[in-house]
Amino acid sequence: MRPLEILILAVAVLWFALPSVTARRGIRQAVGLLLVMVVPWQLAIEGYRWQMVPAYALAAVIGLATWWEFIGPDEDDQPRRRRGAGRALGGLIAVGAIALPIVLPVPSLPTPDGAYQVGTFSLHLVDESRTESLGARPGPPRELMVQVFYPAEPGADAETGPWIEDLPAVGAALAEFIDVPSFSFDHLALTDTHTFPNAPVSGAADTFPVVVYSHGWRGFRTINFNQAETLAADGFVVVTIDHTHISAMTVFPDGREVPADPAALPDEDKVGETAFLAAGARLIDTMAADLDFVVDELEDVNEGVLSTPLAGRLDLEDLGLFGHSLGGGAVVTFCGTDFRCQAGIGFDPWVEPVDPAIIAQGMRIPFAFVRSEEWIGNDNDIVLRRLFDNGRRDQYWQSITGTQHRDFVFVPLMSPIGSLIGIQGSIDSSLLIDILDAELTGFFSQYLRGEDRGFPNSMEQQYGEVAGP
Repeated sequence: MRPLEILILAVAVLWFALPSVTARRGIRQAVGLLLVMVVPWQLAIEGYRWQMVPAYALAAVIGLATWWEFIGPDEDDQPRRRRGAGRALGGLIAVGAIALPIVLPVPSLPTPDGAYQVGTFSLHLVDESRTESLGARPGPPRELMVQVFYPAEPGADAETGPWIEDLPAVGAALAEFIDVPSFSFDHLALTDTHTFPNAPVSGAADTFPVVVYSHGWRGFRTINFNQAETLAADGFVVVTIDHTHISAMTVFPDGREVPADPAALPDEDKVGETAFLAAGARLIDTMAADLDFVVDELEDVNEGVLSTPLAGRLDLEDLGLFGHSLGGGAVVTFCGTDFRCQAGIGFDPWVEPVDPAIIAQGMRIPFAFVRSEEWIGNDNDIVLRRLFDNGRRDQYWQSITGTQHRDFVFVPLMSPIGSLIGIQGSIDSSLLIDILDAELTGFFSQYLRGEDRGFPNSMEQQYGEVAGP
C-alpha cells in the first residue's frame, strides 16, 4: 500500500479505538477531522483506485459521525445498545476497507538489476504480403502493434511511461475474459515503471542482441513488462508483439480497438479435442508468421528503412525468442523452421498443435523448456517431452515447484497473497520473479552473447525450485 493510503486506514482505526465519552470526545473529534483532511490529500497526490472505495466510504461515515458529535447529544446519554451496534457495523466496514487495498495493491514492478536504463517505443506494422484471416471481417492486410525495449540514456528530466499504453481498452478486455468488473484493472495505471518512452539509445555498446516475445491466448504485448525491463537493463533489445485478434486487445494509432476473436480458439468442451487442436494449430501458424514478419521488419529498422532510434544498433545475428503457452508454441514453430533464431525459451509452451514434423526433428538450437507444476504430466507435457528428447544440443528440461500456468506472466505481481486467494501457485511471488529473471538473463546471455553465467547450474544452486522431472 502507498503511504497516504496507510495513513487513512491508520487514522480510521485510531478513531474507532478511542472512547467517545465526554472527557475524551475532543481527541476523537480531532482524529476524525484529520481523517477528513487526509482523504483529499491522498486523492490529489497518490490518485484514486477502486480498492480504496470502502476506505473512502468509511472516512465519510467517520466525518459525519464527527460532525454529529459536535452538535449532537453526549454519547453517554445514548442507549448502550445503539452505541454497540454502531461500533460493530463500523468495525465490519473497517475490516473490508483495510483488507481490500492490501489484498489488491497497486502492483510494484521490481527494479531491474542490469547496468542500463530502459527506453521504449511502439510501432504499427502492416504486412502487405498476408491477408487477415481472423476476426469478423477478414480480408485486409494483417496489422500488428509491437513495443520495443532497449538500453537507454534518458535525460535528467525524463519521465517514465505507463505499464500498458492503452489500459482502458486492454484492461476492460482482460476483465471481460476472466469475468470480473470492467474497472478491475484500472489501478494498473498507477504502477510506476522503470522505462522511459523515446529515450536516446545507450552508447555503451555498438549493437545489442535482440530477443522477441510472443504472448499466449488473450495475452498482450506488455503482459511480461517486468521481464522486458529486466532483459533491456541487461543489454538486450526486447520486442514484444500484440498478435492481433489473439491478444486481449490491440489498439492501433488511429484509435481502432481490435479484441480477441473468440471464434479463433473455441471452447474445447463445445467443439471437441480434434477441432480445438486444429484451431490451435492455425493460430500457432499465424503467430509464427507474425514472428517471421516482425524479424523481417527489424532488419528494416536496423537498415534505417523504418525510422527509429535503433538504426544500426541491432545485432540480428544473435536473435533469441521466448513465449508463453500459445506463444511458446509459436516460438517453437518459428525456431524450428527459421535459421535466424539462435536460442529460445518456452514457458509452458503449448506444443500439442505444433506441426508433428517439428516435434519429430526436435530443436536444432539451444532451447529451454520451463514448465509449471500445474502442467507436469498432462497431454501437452508428453508431446513436449518428445520434442525435448529429439533435440540436438543444449536442451534444458525444467520445472518450477509451486507454480500454475499463468504464473509465468504478470499474475505474481497482482497480490501479496495470490496463492491464498487462488490466482497463482503456492510459490513466493518474489522468488518466482527472481527465478524467471535469472532464467532469461542467464540463458540468453550464454547463448546470444557467449557469457558464461553458469546456466543452468547456478540457478539450481540458488533456486532449488528450478530442478524438476
